[in-house]
Amino acid sequence: MSHTITDTNFNFPGQQSIYKGKVREVYTLNNNQLLMIATDRLSAFDVVMPKGIPYKGQILNQIATKMMKDTEDLVPNWLVATPDPNVAIGEACEPFKVEMVIRGYMSGHAAREYKAGKRILCGVPMPDGMKENDAFPEPIITPATKAEKGDHDEDISREEILSRGIVSEEDYVILEDYTRKLFQRGTEIAAKRGLILVDTKYEFGKTKDGKIVLIDEIHTPDSSRYFYAEGYEERQAQGEAQKQLSKEFVRQWLISNGFQGLEGQVVPFMSDEYIESVSERYIELYENITGESFVKADVSNIEQRIETNVLNYIGS
Repeated sequence: MSHTITDTNFNFPGQQSIYKGKVREVYTLNNNQLLMIATDRLSAFDVVMPKGIPYKGQILNQIATKMMKDTEDLVPNWLVATPDPNVAIGEACEPFKVEMVIRGYMSGHAAREYKAGKRILCGVPMPDGMKENDAFPEPIITPATKAEKGDHDEDISREEILSRGIVSEEDYVILEDYTRKLFQRGTEIAAKRGLILVDTKYEFGKTKDGKIVLIDEIHTPDSSRYFYAEGYEERQAQGEAQKQLSKEFVRQWLISNGFQGLEGQVVPFMSDEYIESVSERYIELYENITGESFVKADVSNIEQRIETNVLNYIGS
């Protein structure tokens, strides 16, 4: 099995602090820049799995940085440089404490809520008579509060975000506008590759000078769900499951093995063969959504590779 990187503890010149999220580790530098390392950790149901997935961090980082470059004409983003396959460096921001989730189809969490009889999600009505994976009449925004480490993200309505003062109305209008523009562009990019962008989430922050920018990841298999466009209509008409590229296949595997992140549940054993199959699915997504062959980085000593590349960037 390939080597993976699941934890880092670097000490870069000018380093001020480290924040470790579920998947990414963020180093704050003294020049108002953030250095973000995409690890190979896998999170599902807000729980980090015990084993890393080979090349997952590289895949997430390279898809996200490519998509940021493909959308920067629409929405400004934090990205400045990518000195290593697993590393992105950008402008430090104050993150908004909400994730902007947008759904074009009734899948995943929305479908689970719908099956439970709910017809309103985050204050947004869902029409009666829908089947799982049907398209909504138009995309709906269903925000979630950003969880503290170890906690579950929670659905929240626009009205509650504003009434609780989590985001000002002036800023929230911009977040909604940026979210719809990014989803439309992502939908167009996916369509060119024979894919349907089903749903995704975006995160935003505010720079020192008050500009709202896109941060974190965009259109990756961790933040997004994709269907294959070919055969979509036929599968819907016949009530069959859609062929998809996303992290949902991991969630479904966990559910089938009795795990949904609930109290008292234990993460099922993941064999080396299963871990490799997950890695292959991530590579498949990369190649489908980017239209490029995936080039595996040298993983003989990932930590040393990252440190060398980052020091060369800082030194230059």
